[in-house]
Amino acid sequence: MSHDLIISGNFYFDGLFRSIEVAVTNGKITAIGKDLRGKRRMELAGAILPAGTDVHVHFRDPGETEKEDFSTGTASALSGGTTTIFDMPNNRIPVADRELFEEKLQSVRKKAFCDFGLYSLFTGNNAADIDQRSSGVKVFLGGSTNSVVTQKMSGGQIDLLNSLGVPVIFHAEDEICLKTHKLGQPETLRDHNKFRPEKCENIAVNTMNALNLDKSMIAHISSPKTLVLAEKRLIKEVTPHHILLNDEMNLGPWGKVNPPLRSKNIMEELMRFYLSGKFDLISSDHAPHTEYEKGEFQSAPSGIIGVETRIPLLLALFGKKFLNVDTLVKTAISFPAEIMGIKKGKVSIGYFADFINFDPSDITKIDETRLHSKLRVTPFNGFDAIFPKNVIMRGESVVEDGELIDDHVGEHVKELEAVDH
Repeated sequence: MSHDLIISGNFYFDGLFRSIEVAVTNGKITAIGKDLRGKRRMELAGAILPAGTDVHVHFRDPGETEKEDFSTGTASALSGGTTTIFDMPNNRIPVADRELFEEKLQSVRKKAFCDFGLYSLFTGNNAADIDQRSSGVKVFLGGSTNSVVTQKMSGGQIDLLNSLGVPVIFHAEDEICLKTHKLGQPETLRDHNKFRPEKCENIAVNTMNALNLDKSMIAHISSPKTLVLAEKRLIKEVTPHHILLNDEMNLGPWGKVNPPLRSKNIMEELMRFYLSGKFDLISSDHAPHTEYEKGEFQSAPSGIIGVETRIPLLLALFGKKFLNVDTLVKTAISFPAEIMGIKKGKVSIGYFADFINFDPSDITKIDETRLHSKLRVTPFNGFDAIFPKNVIMRGESVVEDGELIDDHVGEHVKELEAVDH
């Protein structure tokens, strides 16, 4: 059998890096082995992994495109080795019904460099109005940017959410607890930590434990105790900023995020938990704001960028032998794709041919001036990173020698699934 494309190189396959060939036809893997025949051949140097999936980004489009839009956001994702993103619904006008979902989909689809899915927002009583094409549902148990807080979920609404068959993702900070601890306007990262304490996250996770949801996820865990309290059925997400940054660093407003950066000791404990495989996935929670908005700590909104640096930061941890490849692949690549129901993240027949290649010894420093986001200021500036040399999405080159190919080829994942079936 002759295939469209043969990619050869050192693939991470069946738990080891192996020198093999992967055949691709119509964007999907059709054979794995040696001496395969195809119309075109591509040889990738270094180590090859499936490309990443980031299930938690805020691209601000539509409504706040001065901060980010789908073009700059998805370009950032691809440049960092992520070929699929899932965008949150807390736009300026929250995406909470079918009409608003359709408006957002039509607004962003022609701008996308990478593949994407969209969430809808649960407001407490709108489960019947959520669009069936939603890749997930977001619930805010406590206030954050453009949020609609939900403090109670009825059994009928939970049944409707379960019928959608998609993950329900919680911003797990309890609203009453947040209000109790708000002691004014924070002036430092330590103030922000104090005003939104771990306790509020812990209370929210207990609320989640009591809900009869089929598939629910705790977003951006910042408290080690959350892992102790969380039931096994709850999916546990962490972010790079909660395992690499802390409230003792001199980051100013650029480190202000919800939930807050915690103490250095807590950060180190979260990192140990991540390295030992206790988290299910790692997402960027990419949440940009303008430099003007971030000017003063007290009034600065919470959120930092991260979709472009998530995979490179992890690759550097792997290159320095802190992070094993199994945990990296599971948390940043395979499991995120699996929970979102897309055939990505594995070198397996029938899966989309999405790959990155990199040199494990090619550790560089993050230079924020070279990032692709509209907001390029990052608290990770100067951190060690390994950026992918090439990025392949559905069998096509989208990044070559570190340079983005200027072509909006991203697709809505629900339409990719429709083609597959």
